Amino acid sequence: MRFATILLCVALVLGTMVAPASARAKSRTGPYEGLASWLDIYDRKPWRRPKATVARLRSKGVRTLYLQTSNYQRRRDIMFRDETGDLLEAAHAVDMKVVAWYVPSFQKVQVDLRRSMKAIRYVSPKGHSFDSFAMDIEADNVGKISKRNGRLLSLSKEIRSAVGRGYPLGAIIPDPKTQTYWPNFPYRRVAKVYDVFLPMSYFTFRTHGYRKVYGYTKHSLRIIRAETGDPRVPIHVIGGLAGDASRAEIKAFTRAVREKRAVGASLYDLPLMSPSDWQHLRGIRGLRAPRSEPTAPRPQPDPHPDREPAVEPEGASFTSRILSVLFYF
Repeated sequence: MRFATILLCVALVLGTMVAPASARAKSRTGPYEGLASWLDIYDRKPWRRPKATVARLRSKGVRTLYLQTSNYQRRRDIMFRDETGDLLEAAHAVDMKVVAWYVPSFQKVQVDLRRSMKAIRYVSPKGHSFDSFAMDIEADNVGKISKRNGRLLSLSKEIRSAVGRGYPLGAIIPDPKTQTYWPNFPYRRVAKVYDVFLPMSYFTFRTHGYRKVYGYTKHSLRIIRAETGDPRVPIHVIGGLAGDASRAEIKAFTRAVREKRAVGASLYDLPLMSPSDWQHLRGIRGLRAPRSEPTAPRPQPDPHPDREPAVEPEGASFTSRILSVLFYF
């Protein structure tokens, strides 16, 4: 009887480790689907009015807020801890996702790792954390491309190892079409680590007019799918600066991302968005990805936010659970 009880407990532990997709929370692409909006650390007003900011976004059909936590030029790992918590809590109160994003330099990989993990492990006073983390891959401080690619991949793998396969990660990547400051971008290797690509396909910097914006946006998505070798790779397209886009260009952008079946799209950034911009982005609200991939529970909050992040050896959690059961009996 005692042995049977032990086997039953072990089976229950195994069940928590390999729960089927139906028992998991939501898709890893969920935080990147539909219409989104961006808020960086330089636009202070929306940070100071979290409830009003979230209410405005919700009224426009926004499903996700991308919230910058810091960048490599700043001294703090998380620039505005209190305001970050306020925005997280206000957003989650209306079922809005919040994705943290950080800009690494790739010069000091351990610093970039620490800051990325601080964002991922951040917990508000009321227990709210980010729904995902996206790395803003654009700094060219490391001049040699092969070295920069190596550090990007090393940092990315460390983050993935720390959070586990089920935690959603996004890769904010340079403009696929021009590749002016990051040639030979390692699309396929990046795709092995991240769940969603967020190309900075800033048509506002590159071209103008309905026809050209439409073609430019479609071409950007085709490049990512060709380079990754995956015609269904999830993509959330960032179309450029809202204040520099005409109504016709936003319509062309919306049409292109819908036709090419992106999972979501947005313009940069929140303070630049006009009522007209929101109106012409309405067609993006319904964008979604197929629900086929399982999702694991999000990483546990960091109980010691001032310590360096530790990467748990693969399988350690599973082994410890089994041993704890056996020890109990």
